[in-house]
Amino acid sequence: MAISNYTQDDVLQSFRQLCAAQSIATEEVHKELTILAVVNIFLSIFAILGNTVILVALNKVSFLHSQSRLLFRSLVTTDLCVGIIVEPLFVGFLISIVKENWIVCFYMAQVSGVTGYALCATSLLILTAISVDRLLALLPGIRYRQVVTTRRVRLMVTLSWVVTIFFSTMYSWNYRISLWYVQTLIILCSFISLISYTKIFIRLRHHQVQTQDRINPAHSFPTRMARFRKTVISALWVHLAFVFCYLPLVIVKVLEVLLGLSSSLRIANLSSGTLVCLNSAMNPIIYCWRITEVRKAVRNMLKKTFSR
Repeated sequence: MAISNYTQDDVLQSFRQLCAAQSIATEEVHKELTILAVVNIFLSIFAILGNTVILVALNKVSFLHSQSRLLFRSLVTTDLCVGIIVEPLFVGFLISIVKENWIVCFYMAQVSGVTGYALCATSLLILTAISVDRLLALLPGIRYRQVVTTRRVRLMVTLSWVVTIFFSTMYSWNYRISLWYVQTLIILCSFISLISYTKIFIRLRHHQVQTQDRINPAHSFPTRMARFRKTVISALWVHLAFVFCYLPLVIVKVLEVLLGLSSSLRIANLSSGTLVCLNSAMNPIIYCWRITEVRKAVRNMLKKTFSR
């Protein structure tokens, strides 16, 4: 049933009773919640600084087409928004539980849930778009620059934000619609990404075998294809990091449905939420680790900054 059928006081009262019934605000969990709040403060700072640097660095690299660069910049922007918006709200939510300020706690939970939901769904859509983009760039018979235009990529990114924001607002009004959307999105995006990366690596392997048969094995993989393969693997690492950080939250949510709410699952839920925030702080490290051009651009930026 939609929350809109209740008054705001009814919802707030139910929320307060639920927290008390599950002993979420007892002294035993205050220490854990305080630790989570401190950890998320550091993750927020690192996510803001790291993703800001990566956004600037992406403007200085030339190994990506403008279309692909736009997708990566959109993904970095969602991580930056997590650091700026979601994590401070999540910290406020944790502190309000410790202080037992249920009014603040309720609104922090609502706002952080909606914004986190929207950014998570947008990230998943963009990650899927990156996998499809890399596949289209590799497929023979497809004129990549004519099919994947900057205008179409911008339209896709804009639609991703609009659709996810719309369904995320439904989170507070009709949870079932929101849940249906995210379940469909996870299944569909996972299937598309799996198919895309599978086809990419099959074609890369086929191309490598053909090249080895024609020329000296010591020079078997042309520089262009080697760079393309490195870009694909970098994107795959970002995708796997997303799965690694979000999967525990999905598991906890399933356990809550099957076993019901409990104090231990509440703490597990909040801990898995921290792991989700960790993803936004991890991605800048992955970009610098896997993409040489980005690493060089970041290094040059830091040298100029600290040499002044």
